[in-house]
Amino acid sequence: MSADNPFTRSVAESRRGPDHPKPGWIVAGILAALLMAVLLLWATALGKLRSQETLQPKLDEANASLARALDQSQKDKDQIAALKAQVADLEKEKADAAQMAKGLEDEMRSDLETKDVTISNLRGKLTVNILDRVMFDSGEAVLKPDGESVMRKIAALLSGHPELKIQVVGHTDNVPIRSRFPSNWELSTARALAAVHFLTEKAGVDPRRVGAVGYGEFRPIADNATVEGRAMNRRIAIIILPDALVGADTVPVARPNLNGSP
Repeated sequence: MSADNPFTRSVAESRRGPDHPKPGWIVAGILAALLMAVLLLWATALGKLRSQETLQPKLDEANASLARALDQSQKDKDQIAALKAQVADLEKEKADAAQMAKGLEDEMRSDLETKDVTISNLRGKLTVNILDRVMFDSGEAVLKPDGESVMRKIAALLSGHPELKIQVVGHTDNVPIRSRFPSNWELSTARALAAVHFLTEKAGVDPRRVGAVGYGEFRPIADNATVEGRAMNRRIAIIILPDALVGADTVPVARPNLNGSP
């Protein structure tokens, strides 16, 4: 029997019943579902796009902050490297200075040290202590030939160390003075100045390196109650030290105000 038989179609339709959907409605339903799915996907994508647009400034700022942090980190590394190099240079300079000071001390001990001339090194200060009987007659401030010889040796040893400063310090015992000086203070200062004048005027030491001071009887190193103690206290101390240990003792000169304002 032919499939196009009207009777056959009628029987088939009657079997499907009146509620069975027709093919056109099925297609429409499928298309509607697809449309909703597309709309849902589009809405989701749009939401994500808007979220990305909102996050982009934050992402840019985070990237900028990261770049700044990396730049600062590099600067910190460079600064640390520079500081390490500076510390290494200072340590080398300190070691060189210590070696130089040790060499100078050894030279002075070899060339100068006797029972009347002693060398000491305390906290970076190299000191030559010279008893007054080598340097001066009793109560006087004129250098004796032996004193001049010691001063020349000291000047010669220091000629190779122009960075070092020299302080000449006069000391006496506590016996009241009986000479042209009013007190031991004036005598100790005059003796220190006599040594400074010889160093700078006859031994070739730069005057800018040298200073003089007198302490009289007030800084003894031995007991003034004994003859031996008083002899040790009557001395000239030549203190040799780096410029950094000398200390600033100058006051900047005020410049005149040319603007007329206070």
